[in-house]
Amino acid sequence: MNLENCASCGSLFVKNKFRDICENCYREEEKEFEKVYNFLRKRENRMATMTQVVDATGVKESLLIKFIKSGRIKLVQFPNLGYPCDCCGTLIREGKLCADCLKDLNQQIEKLQKEEEKKRQIGTIYYAKKR
Repeated sequence: MNLENCASCGSLFVKNKFRDICENCYREEEKEFEKVYNFLRKRENRMATMTQVVDATGVKESLLIKFIKSGRIKLVQFPNLGYPCDCCGTLIREGKLCADCLKDLNQQIEKLQKEEEKKRQIGTIYYAKKR
């Protein structure tokens, strides 16, 4: 048995592998999901932005993002929805980073790899000369 504090309300509950929140908060989240789902399933609302969904349903943006990231809301069906890049906050539709942040991260990794390779080469040369 694994006791945890609910990530939402802080109350103690028995955690399982499916939820990080207590039963009461889970039921509340389900009600909120139903509001969002009922709003988005109407044809006239499928082009809604994050702000429009939040304003129309009263559901917190963070909870809407949780629904998207967990796959409960499929972005393929809603072209104007997304979630923020973990690095810069730009709206994205897949992954954790936007294209610019991903490119920057890859460039930084490449630079570090080159620096490490230079250090290895210098260390090898120094070791060879010392012998």
